[in-house]
Order: sequence, then structure tokens, then C-alpha cells
Amino acid sequence: MATLDVLQPRLRQLKLSGMLDAISARSEEARTTALDPLDFLLLLLDDELARRHTESIARRIHQARFEDHCDLRDFDFTYNPELPRARIWELASGRYLQDHASVFLCGPTGVGKTFVAQALGIAACQQGRRVLFAKTNALLTDLAGGRADGSWQQRFRRYVAPDLLVLDDFAMREYTVVQAEDLYELVSRRYQRSSLILTTNREPKDLYPLFPNPVIAEGLLDRLVNSAFVITMTGRSYRPRQRPNEPTFTLPKAKGVANNRDQPTGKLT
Repeated sequence: MATLDVLQPRLRQLKLSGMLDAISARSEEARTTALDPLDFLLLLLDDELARRHTESIARRIHQARFEDHCDLRDFDFTYNPELPRARIWELASGRYLQDHASVFLCGPTGVGKTFVAQALGIAACQQGRRVLFAKTNALLTDLAGGRADGSWQQRFRRYVAPDLLVLDDFAMREYTVVQAEDLYELVSRRYQRSSLILTTNREPKDLYPLFPNPVIAEGLLDRLVNSAFVITMTGRSYRPRQRPNEPTFTLPKAKGVANNRDQPTGKLT
């Protein structure tokens, strides 16, 4: 009769870590419940599939380079009840990714745009999507470095490839001609092929003056706005809740704001 000592090296060699971790408990379960051999094998296969699924999600989240691990269930919607809670939860379902649509998260500083953008990005990772998070200025600086050393195409492909690109702090200041051209190329390449999430302190109509060339501005923003769900986030800033003299309040961040677990499923309009 085979023993665990005999099986475990073989499972390790086959890289079946899910089975390796579970086989002892599953074997005991099979003995005490007189489990059919095929049912026992099915349980071990499910353990292995579960491990691989969990690891693939963790790998996609790591590769996305988020600043924080954000979860919408930890976001305190009650602090700003006017936030479009149902629409944000609907976006978390990932339907916009299937349609290759984009998302504009607009609103003043401190209302949670970056948190929500990262939470939507992590939800996309959990749905099997490739995601990349970047500050807009950091992306433009990276592409400028590519122009300087001849690696622009290689760097550019890094931002075109993901199923979802999350650009934080979009349109913080006026863009140069080269920056505007880089953004236009990026949006054009991704248009109707993949999705973008952008956070901005401005309404879409206020973005046009930031681009030096009105033709580029029209082409870029027409593609963005016409393929985007515009979510306006208004209310009080969460940041004052960080003050040391107010220890009962915390800024919404990964694993921390409120234990708010209900998930409305309102439809996008």
C-alpha cells in the first residue's frame, strides 16, 4: 500500500502543491467516510485547481503594480452617501471590460478616486484580466526616457498590452506637445481593443485646454469620452480622518475602512 511518504515526493516533482498540502487531510477524510476513489481524486484535483487559481490572481495583482491592495468592501460609502455606489459596484462586475469600454472617475481631491480605481483593477485581476496601474506623469516620464534612449516602442508596448490600464492623476497640469502625442498614441492603440480607468480632478469638458494641439485634444478625448462611463465622485475628503488627534477615524485603504459588505447591483446607464 502506498504511503504519504511515497506520494509526497512525486507530487512535489509534478508541482502539485495543492494536492501536496491537502493529501494528508483528504486521506483521513477518505478513510473515515469510505470515500469512493474517484471522489477522493476529484477532491485532490479541486484542491490543486484552487491553489493555481489563487496563485494566478496573486501574480496578476503583483504584476499590476498597485500602490495599495484595495477592496470595495472596505470602502466607506456611508461617509459620502451621494457617491454613485450602485454604479461603482456594477463596474466591479467587469462588464465594461467585455465591451472594451473605459471609466472616468472625476471629482475633487480626497473623495476616494484612487482607491476605487485600484479596487476595480484588483477586481479585474480576480476576473482573469491583465492589469497595469500607473501615475500618468510617471507613464509620460517613462515614455520620454524611451525617446531619449531609443526604447520608446518597447516601453510603449508595456502600456498597450494589458486588458486594463489604470491611469491615476490624469490631467493634473497642461501637457507638452510630445506628452500629448504620446497620450494620443496610447489612447488610439487601446481604443475599442482594451479598457482604461482614469482618475481626474476635472470634468471631461475641462480637459481640452490642457492639450497644446486642439486636433490632438479632440481626437484623444473623443475616443476616451465616447467609450467611457463617467462617474462623478463628490463629497467630503477622507484625508482629514487621518489626523493623529482623531484616532477613531481612518482613511479608506486596504483592509480597513468599514465593514461594509453589501454589494448593490445597479445597472449602468
